[in-house]
Amino acid sequence: MRDVQAVIDRLGQFQIDTINIVARAHYLPLYSRLGPYDPGLLDRAAGKAPRRLFEYWGHAASMIDVTLEPALRHRMESWSAREMWGSMARIARDRPELIDWVQQQVIDHGPIGARGIDARAAAELADHAGPRQRENWGWNWSDVKTACEHLFVTGRITAARRNGQFERLYDLPDRVLPAAATATATPTEPEAMLTLVRRAAAALGVATEPDLRDYFRTSQERTLPAVQELVTTGELIPVTVQGWKQPGYLWHQAKQPRRIEARALISPFDSVMFERRRLEALFDFFYRIEIYVPEPKRVHGYYVYPFLLGERFVARVDLKADRAAGVLRVRSAWIEDTADPATVAPELAAELALLAQWLELSDIDVEARGDLSAELSDHVRAAPLSA
Repeated sequence: MRDVQAVIDRLGQFQIDTINIVARAHYLPLYSRLGPYDPGLLDRAAGKAPRRLFEYWGHAASMIDVTLEPALRHRMESWSAREMWGSMARIARDRPELIDWVQQQVIDHGPIGARGIDARAAAELADHAGPRQRENWGWNWSDVKTACEHLFVTGRITAARRNGQFERLYDLPDRVLPAAATATATPTEPEAMLTLVRRAAAALGVATEPDLRDYFRTSQERTLPAVQELVTTGELIPVTVQGWKQPGYLWHQAKQPRRIEARALISPFDSVMFERRRLEALFDFFYRIEIYVPEPKRVHGYYVYPFLLGERFVARVDLKADRAAGVLRVRSAWIEDTADPATVAPELAAELALLAQWLELSDIDVEARGDLSAELSDHVRAAPLSA
């Protein structure tokens, strides 16, 4: 748990995504940094006392260091004060009494999911949530679910944990968050921004102001004064980075080793991948998530993991954990133009073996797609997992 906490301290957040093609997105940043750790440690950190993570909107929907909860209260308050998007704006405008009723259900029955509250609404309310709409796939929320999300983003309820269907189970913040967080006074907005920019800078090491802004999705108007203040205090050091068009800022505690010996597969939702322009500027590595691209238009595949070796991204693989068959499927494998396949293939094969074992899969199958697939397949066959 000390190792897990060290990564929490460094990154501040793990993005959540519903896709489970390899593993849930929030488990993978720890794997990339620690290797085959026990995922139960993250479950404990996010769901049991002493609670180390809470769920909220950081860069996106994320599990966030619980010590940052006070700094994010202004975001919750701004949700309360301003118009929300789509259905949450509608529910606040048209059915405020339903929002209050849903909150009371959480008070009385939490932790409880939206489906449980929906069932109570159908039984108890004459005008309950009604049927889900079908025209917008992925956002077909009932009115009860919409009310839950309204309460969640405004901080009136929070996620106690996720159940086996990856559904949020809601409860009151005072019953979920540690007393040390709830007892902390709400900082002023400038103080909160200093906290968030500090954590972004510590996570990124070196960054532009837009990179620091993107990490927790803060506004330029609020981020710039925080950056200037941290330059004044010496916590951010202005630097010039070769090839960057914008000024860079170095976190004063960033390590600067002479050489980096890294070998890791990186999830599409890892914080390294948040700002793709920074990724390209730092590593000369162009990457786009192709999950939402129609299959005929995909270049590299559906759920593509970049492969970091040393200080460079040298390959990318489209992966799928076929749990029913017990196989890690490499649906395609691609070498980067500046990398040597003879060097990369054995290292990638070893990393895939480590991932398969962590996922409790007994075999690896490399499909014949991509300019690295043949050489990678040879190395995978030469070192079967059973060996």
